[in-house]
Amino acid sequence: QVQLVESGGGLVQPGGSLRLSCVAFGFTLDDYAIGWFRQAPGREREGVSCMGAGTSRTYYGEAVKGRFTASRDNAKRTVYLQMNSLKPEDTAVYFCAKSLYYYCAALNLSYGMDHWGKGALVTVSS
Repeated sequence: QVQLVESGGGLVQPGGSLRLSCVAFGFTLDDYAIGWFRQAPGREREGVSCMGAGTSRTYYGEAVKGRFTASRDNAKRTVYLQMNSLKPEDTAVYFCAKSLYYYCAALNLSYGMDHWGKGALVTVSS
């Protein structure tokens, strides 16, 4: 059974850093693209990143480019999202998701995502 479990959320001050983890169960992590998404209260879900399988390319949403970095450790079945220079507008529930495909769709980060975690809350506030 495919399952994704996020952890690492919490409260951080503006300008601070946080690293989210997403552990994958029930499939071979490196065979699929993995995405990170977020949803703030009252707002639509937003694509944060999509990391292709193997050595294929990683894409980022415009709002996080240069500040967030996605990575994976296949041996640990874990995907990470390193978030630096956090801003109050980064406050949201963050989700990881598995794609049906090996590659990401550059123009639509959520394309093909078929399984989602339950999310981790990140709050950026002083």
